[in-house]
Amino acid sequence: MDSPPELEKLFQGDGYLRDFQGDIVSRWRKFTGTLQDIESHEGGLASFAEGYKHMGIVQREDGTIDVCEWVPNAVSVSVAGEFNNWSTESHVCKPDSFNKFSLRIPPVNGKPAIPHGSKVKLVLKTRDGQTLWRLSPWAKYVVQIEKEDMAYQCIHWAPPQPYQWRHERPGRPRNVRIYEAHVGISSDEPKVASYRHFADNVLPHIRSLGYTCVELMAVMEHAYYGSFGYHVTSFFAASSRYGNPDDLKYLVDRAHALGLFVILDVVHSHAAKNVLDGLNQFDGTDHCFFHSAGKGEHSVWDSRIFDYGKWEVLRFLLSNLRWYIDEYRFDGYRFDGVTAMLYLHRGIGTGFSGDYKEYFNMAVDTDAVIYLMLANKMLHDTFPFALTIAEDVSGMPTLGRPVSEGGLGFDYRLAMAIPDLWITLLKEKKDQDWDLERIWWALTNRRYHEKCIAYSESHDQALVGDKTISFWLMDAEMYTNMSILSPRTGVIDRGLALHKMIRLITMGLGGEAYLNFIGNEFGHPEWLDFPRQGNNFSYHYARRQMKLANDPLLRYQYLLKFDKAMQKLDDEHPFMDAGHAYVSRKHNEDKVIVFERGDLLWIFNLHPSSSYVDYRVGVQRPGVYGIALNSDDKEFDGHGLIDPQGKYFTVPGDYDGRANSLSVYIPSRVALVLACHD
Repeated sequence: MDSPPELEKLFQGDGYLRDFQGDIVSRWRKFTGTLQDIESHEGGLASFAEGYKHMGIVQREDGTIDVCEWVPNAVSVSVAGEFNNWSTESHVCKPDSFNKFSLRIPPVNGKPAIPHGSKVKLVLKTRDGQTLWRLSPWAKYVVQIEKEDMAYQCIHWAPPQPYQWRHERPGRPRNVRIYEAHVGISSDEPKVASYRHFADNVLPHIRSLGYTCVELMAVMEHAYYGSFGYHVTSFFAASSRYGNPDDLKYLVDRAHALGLFVILDVVHSHAAKNVLDGLNQFDGTDHCFFHSAGKGEHSVWDSRIFDYGKWEVLRFLLSNLRWYIDEYRFDGYRFDGVTAMLYLHRGIGTGFSGDYKEYFNMAVDTDAVIYLMLANKMLHDTFPFALTIAEDVSGMPTLGRPVSEGGLGFDYRLAMAIPDLWITLLKEKKDQDWDLERIWWALTNRRYHEKCIAYSESHDQALVGDKTISFWLMDAEMYTNMSILSPRTGVIDRGLALHKMIRLITMGLGGEAYLNFIGNEFGHPEWLDFPRQGNNFSYHYARRQMKLANDPLLRYQYLLKFDKAMQKLDDEHPFMDAGHAYVSRKHNEDKVIVFERGDLLWIFNLHPSSSYVDYRVGVQRPGVYGIALNSDDKEFDGHGLIDPQGKYFTVPGDYDGRANSLSVYIPSRVALVLACHD
């Protein structure tokens, strides 16, 4: 097929793309050509993505162990480990014409020759005479044995009794509300928390708040803890610092029992430079999995860039996606660093104004675009429930449209401009100088035919060097005045009020889904700082003090209750999938924003001092309205200035472009959400 079958549908959603029909059709043809080659030579895309079943070191049900590795620069590959006293000659692989080396190791006395839990490595002899000891790129379990070596060791993982799954995966949620989390920092204690700790302690917390999805960061193995999981060294290995593979399966199983969708933060945009325990220079060259020389380097991240045009790289990455769904029962992916994939400049030193010419030119990495199209097609065709999310700061059009339209196929994209807005306002502007036009624009400026995930802050804002919203608002007073036994200062009063309002307006106006980072739901103080030389390798800030939200003497409990109320509001009045909002008022002098979304009327008074009695707002639907959510309710440590049982009657007549209007009392720094009861 010369062009996408639903191309016209793409143009109906975004007419500006017609001018770039040639670019879209050109990449579609390359995509279909690659897909046809895969179908011809590999038995189909789904089969191609099952590379983990025969690549690497794979144990069969009868105890036979098959080894197959792609090593382009090798003349010889052997398997060495504790099982053969680290002999480099006893288990030598046989090469084929595709630079693959294979070996079948039969059972010994009815048992696998390589015992479960034993160490194993590959020994490569290269064309230029090197002898290299390497971990298999397909290694399923690697550990750091500090007494022996700081580098990670591959452990053959094939337990005699495989994990027994107890719960079916839940259906794909209608309302996507994501709790972004990092297992290692989930404990109150200054240590690395475990998969089982997270499963038993954090998952029930997430479910109780009303989130429908949990997104797990830093699961793919990464040698450097401080990389936040983004310098991956072993792509098929779940990080051993939190436990073994069965422990991660227990976590996913427990999440499914609670009805939570589980999303993996997948890093296919780059890889760590580690040689001894990573992919870098795996076969003794710089271009096995990656581009060579400067093209294969990400200068800002100090990492390697994949060559997405290579057949075996495609097999490796596509199989990596299928592996975590097949083996660990993950339900979807958040693709990290997509901007670095989409462009040959990797987004470095490049700004994006929104001009479509910036997205369709010679700077686009077409091979990476094709890979992402293949990835989304494979996932959605093979696993219809799968949810895919793109983290892209550039605003690439078509990213969130189906492959059949010529898009890249993601279900959602992150609305990355929103957290930047809030941090900029809090850092640089006085409250009275907040520009409501700017706030409205940042929250609504998106392509409405591509679904966005709104968030006021994520892990990026929590890292050392920046501050969370709560810390920008309340700073040092969080240490002294968050107790309900101490007087509520002006700083704390403002901080609590704006924390609630910022999160609510982001959720209400900013996207078709919502995301929160662990701890921010209750305004976690301080920042995240992983152990490193600069902090004497301390874990003090590499944790989330979840106990703060459950302390009845601290005000964090009220922010937690408000976050729970926001999730409940979307359950009772589904608004995020109800189409975009109609903003009827953004009055910069009054500092009032009014909009309708779903069957709700939202009123925000961001003025630092002015309250308004009998404030008239427009609304389309006539009837009697009542309060669905009030940020000033005493339940949320508000002042309780608004009657919770109050009724609001509409009167006909055009007002702010709406057919009806009603009057409310809207105090300073209060958000009011009304629902029609007629």
